[in-house]
Amino acid sequence: MRDITPARWQPDRMPSVPVWPVPPLRTAMLRGLKGLCPACGQTHLFAGYLRVVAECRTCGAPLGLVRADDAPPYFTILLVGHVVVPGMLIIEKTYAPPLGVQMAIWLPLTLVLSLLLLRPIKGAIVGFMLSQGMLKAVTDE
Repeated sequence: MRDITPARWQPDRMPSVPVWPVPPLRTAMLRGLKGLCPACGQTHLFAGYLRVVAECRTCGAPLGLVRADDAPPYFTILLVGHVVVPGMLIIEKTYAPPLGVQMAIWLPLTLVLSLLLLRPIKGAIVGFMLSQGMLKAVTDE
């Protein structure tokens, strides 16, 4: 006679150990901020201005599976806004320059700061996510 008692499903409780080096959070974020692989710090993180390489050539870390998505633009806007808006208000209250002068100063400054900060911030976020194991799930289809 066959045993028909239901079997209880048990999740796999063994932590999976990645095959690439996992540095401390601060180290991973600083490496990403510099544009280097957050895991090993040996090769470049980006294949273009913001495109992350699929895999590190040195350590094999799956950098392409880290999905930073909307976080880098959000933090860039937050940081640039905290620099530009107080500056605008201080200059307006102190000197009261014409609107054309204000636009000639603050619009290019906002654009330049945003473009300069977006890549390092994305690198730091990729480093954060890689060190925390926040990778996109790969499905076999």
